[in-house]
Amino acid sequence: MTLLLDRPAPARPGRLLAAAQLAGSLGDGAFLTCSVLFFTRIAGLTPAQVGLGLTLGWAVGSVAGVPLGHLADRHGARGSAVLLALATGASILAFLFVRTPVPFVVAACVYGSCQTGLAAVRQALLAALADPRHRTRIRAHLQSAGNAGLAVGAGLGGLALSADTASAYLTVFVFDAAGFAVTAVLLSRLPVVPRSASPRTGEPKLAVLRDRPYALVTLLNAILLLRMPLLSVAIPLWIAERTAAPGWTVSALFVLNTVVVVLLQVRVAGRLASIGAAARMVRHSGVLLLASCVAFALSASGTSPWTAFTVLVAGALVQVLGEMLQSAGTWEIGFALAPAAKQGQYQGFFGTGVSVARAVGPALLSTTVIGWGTPGWLLLGALFLTAGYAMGPAVRWAQATAGTP
Repeated sequence: MTLLLDRPAPARPGRLLAAAQLAGSLGDGAFLTCSVLFFTRIAGLTPAQVGLGLTLGWAVGSVAGVPLGHLADRHGARGSAVLLALATGASILAFLFVRTPVPFVVAACVYGSCQTGLAAVRQALLAALADPRHRTRIRAHLQSAGNAGLAVGAGLGGLALSADTASAYLTVFVFDAAGFAVTAVLLSRLPVVPRSASPRTGEPKLAVLRDRPYALVTLLNAILLLRMPLLSVAIPLWIAERTAAPGWTVSALFVLNTVVVVLLQVRVAGRLASIGAAARMVRHSGVLLLASCVAFALSASGTSPWTAFTVLVAGALVQVLGEMLQSAGTWEIGFALAPAAKQGQYQGFFGTGVSVARAVGPALLSTTVIGWGTPGWLLLGALFLTAGYAMGPAVRWAQATAGTP
């Protein structure tokens, strides 16, 4: 944990948030590793039913984030976070009793809504409890703790996969639910965050839905977040179908990404001093993500497995550097442009970028990169570059219209 928190260590609220992030992500890493096999081999659902249910669940969750964040603003972020953590754990346990498609979709929608809402409310807690000068740095601690937890949890999930028994999968689900119970306990120890005032007459309850500059910033962030399915979907398919690299390269690149983020994300975030610096950081991330796309495209040009492996590692290193710059820059932008009294609903809206990237990214990247090859990589890189450069003008527009509906 000392490595994750680095120096200087965050204040107590930051430590509690990091511990809560770690507790939840340990179980999530195990759950994500083996849940699909539980649904298909134990629960008896078809792969198509599982895919549709999870897609619907995250789609509903992306919509639910804003109203749940608004409720947290109005009724208290700490209490809302505790309830959402407990509800997430309960929804995980509900999966154990699902054996038909309709209950599975319902459980997936509850799970996706609780996860998305919890992420938004934790962001609101961070915005309210942390010194603005250290907010993004603490958010980087949370990211590092989350990545480490996912990695360790994935290893535990691998043990369940090796056993491939109903009791092993049951243990994973109970472990994940228990992790969210621990998360709830840790979040309950945070200081109370004051509730926001009731909207004035004529003022929209969900003001973020009318904030066009913030919507543009969120859209650009969603485009840059396509780098998430890049590593989990596009690269594995590319390695298998278009390169001579050994099959274990996929695992090696995943481990490389996780280790670099855990070790360096806090240091990268510590370089931020203003929202202008954050916008420049995002612009630089677009350049690096373009460069990584070029490297990945070149990995198919050689016939030697080790040549392909070396080029892929180089591309992955450039990609993770771009990822860290994009993460740190957009965290600061998402916080700084949101009104203090409406952080819950604004963070819920900003967080939809993750859901959109997860929902749209796999199909989009599979078609673009795997279907079109090098031209597809170059198009994707140009998209990253454009979004990175557009973030600066979008941020300035948001700053110029701050306080207007």
